[in-house]
Amino acid sequence: MDYKSKIRIIDGFPKEGISFKDITTLIQDGEGLKKAVDDLAAYLEDKNIDVIVGPEARGFIFGVPVAYAMGIGFVPVRKKGKLPYDTVKVEYDLEYGKDCLEIHKDSIKPGQRVAIVDDLLATGGTIGAVAKLVEQMGGEVVSMGFAIELTDLKGRDKLGKYDIMSLVQYNI
Repeated sequence: MDYKSKIRIIDGFPKEGISFKDITTLIQDGEGLKKAVDDLAAYLEDKNIDVIVGPEARGFIFGVPVAYAMGIGFVPVRKKGKLPYDTVKVEYDLEYGKDCLEIHKDSIKPGQRVAIVDDLLATGGTIGAVAKLVEQMGGEVVSMGFAIELTDLKGRDKLGKYDIMSLVQYNI
């Protein structure tokens, strides 16, 4: 499928100089959404994955249906203070400051094989933090799958030790 034909480009959003890749047009298209989920699940199929992990919010959009298609569970990673039970947390650097992500402390079992699924790979900062959470809990990050990869931001380089797949790549 030509995923680029399903993704809207919005220049100047959220600020001048940014070319935003809008997945809402992809997920509104039943055929496009199904193909994206099927392609992500097919890539992960032979990797013996136990659970899918996805960061909020758009990681939920792709992660949950991929987990469903594979017949396995989904674990949400959220911003600090959003999960109701005891959590494990990791702080990570942003361009101008820090942020914090959390995961329920009982959501990943030692030795579990994990795939991280999200909508976008940009600089790799958020996904690197998600991987760190999984590994702190004893999980093994087997693969990472993305709908979109912004190749000029070199997130793949930052995450070089992981198996990475993206459905479509853009130079920004």
